[in-house]
Amino acid sequence: MRDDLQQPHYEQARLYALRQLNLLDTPPSESFDRITRLASKFFGMPIAAVSLTDADRQWFKSRVGVEHREIPRLKACCGEVADESKVLVVPDLLQSPTYRDSLLAESGIRFYAGAPLQTQDGYTLGAMCVLDTQPREISKEEVALLQDMAAMVMAQIELQHAFGRIDPLTGLPNRSQLAEDLEDMARDAPGRQQYALFTEVLDSSQVSTLNRVMGPTYVDDLSRLAARGLEEVLGKDQRLYSVGLCQFVHLVDDRNDDELIEGALRLRETLLSLELLREAPILVHPVVGAAPLCLGQDKPADVLRTAHSACQDARLTEAGAGLYSQALDASHRRRFMLHSDFRAALNASDQLRLVYQPRIELSTNRCLGVEALLRWRHPTLGEVSPAEFIPLVENTPLARPLTAWVIYSAIAQAESWHRQGLAIGVSLNVSACNLEEADFAERLLSQIRQADLPASAIELELTETALFEQGRGAWQQLDRLIEAGIRIAIDDFGTGYSSLAYLQDIPAQVVKIDRSFIKGIDDMPRSRTLVESMLSMAHNLGYRVVAEGVETQQTYDYLQALGCHEAQGFLMSRPLEGGDFERWLASSNH
Repeated sequence: MRDDLQQPHYEQARLYALRQLNLLDTPPSESFDRITRLASKFFGMPIAAVSLTDADRQWFKSRVGVEHREIPRLKACCGEVADESKVLVVPDLLQSPTYRDSLLAESGIRFYAGAPLQTQDGYTLGAMCVLDTQPREISKEEVALLQDMAAMVMAQIELQHAFGRIDPLTGLPNRSQLAEDLEDMARDAPGRQQYALFTEVLDSSQVSTLNRVMGPTYVDDLSRLAARGLEEVLGKDQRLYSVGLCQFVHLVDDRNDDELIEGALRLRETLLSLELLREAPILVHPVVGAAPLCLGQDKPADVLRTAHSACQDARLTEAGAGLYSQALDASHRRRFMLHSDFRAALNASDQLRLVYQPRIELSTNRCLGVEALLRWRHPTLGEVSPAEFIPLVENTPLARPLTAWVIYSAIAQAESWHRQGLAIGVSLNVSACNLEEADFAERLLSQIRQADLPASAIELELTETALFEQGRGAWQQLDRLIEAGIRIAIDDFGTGYSSLAYLQDIPAQVVKIDRSFIKGIDDMPRSRTLVESMLSMAHNLGYRVVAEGVETQQTYDYLQALGCHEAQGFLMSRPLEGGDFERWLASSNH
């Protein structure tokens, strides 16, 4: 059985593929009946059928030896074939725990054998099946013949629906035909090395813009014209496939990189010369990507994916043409996987956690608080750096539930420390989108009250950019938090806008000088000048200043002499788990 998480998605796509073929509830067809009669005759069984698995029924496109056109899908053997996408043989239904009380068994059927009717995209439409009123067995050779008959049925379906192989807009063979051709070529020349060249005339993200600006027929005309232009360049011996709107693929024999790029650029120049393309030069930028393939080893879907990946990389680099990079592709796939898996991480109990880096008051050398930092232990990848996964989710709908998780976890930890008599403040990072939530301030204050914490136990950190780009409504929320006693810190100070006019109005009490400035002050006069200027400006405006990234005693002493209020960094401590921080605090006598 397919994975439970994949099954609903597969079933929905399978039903869509079935209905797109317009086979259900259609009149009998001699071309299908011929195959069922042949099956009944060869296997010596009274019943044979081409059975299509709908959402709740088995509908017979063709049948021999049975009067009714459909039966319920529940406990129908053909339904299992559709679910499992493999041959099913039941020697005796009455001896089967699954089917002994089925409608088939109750109607006198004892034997069943069915082979899947599978599309090129891997969706099983139903089964080519034979049935008998007596228990029996069939040989491996007979199973193979039943599979051949299922393939004959699918060939007939595809013949009746040529649009499944031909793109109606350009008249070119489509991706289904490409997949079939690759399989045929693999049988003739297994292991042969080739390249797939993916030509994308139009970036898919620009389609809606062009439809609006140029009209919907423009893109259609562009696709048809591009197809003709590419066919002229490639010649009659080279088959061109249309695999998407303004997207084309053709195959070439193995050759060196220079020859591939030269051929790709020649195709691009042909497209750039099209008169229709010149009508929208700002929006239309054709690119060509090339990816290697080995016949019989690489699946058609993978061939298209890697070739399109090379095409997208060429677009990003503005090179016009490019070769597939396994490293870049792996990076894109990893980013996609991390983003996809992060929602599950939010709901898991053992993936996300907070660690805490101490902040030291320089005038007393005491630890007054910590910054809560997020960590992710991926179930298969292990520890994933926040620098990698946070940018993937911070501007997506996942940012809000992530901040909610961080706030809940940090407040729970702060509550535990305060119950132990440890007056430790916890600083939390929040994103710009959180300030757009109308009830953000009130929800945060409510959680603090429920934990019986003083407002001073929590500090919020936001970047300069996040603060600057928010409207007045967001700043009113910050004002509400400040009135309640919550401190607001400007994180990564010095890397954003950092203007005096801006700082004099911002609703914050703390600035945290970014580590990029701190790390150079031991031996770089320019860095010392910048830090001194920022400290002086922040002091004069009444901000409390925290230096991030302190790693040497020399830096610590220098900041202390300048009157910097707090510091955090590896010199004092790396980020610690909650229990480890408690032990660090006790041993450090802070």
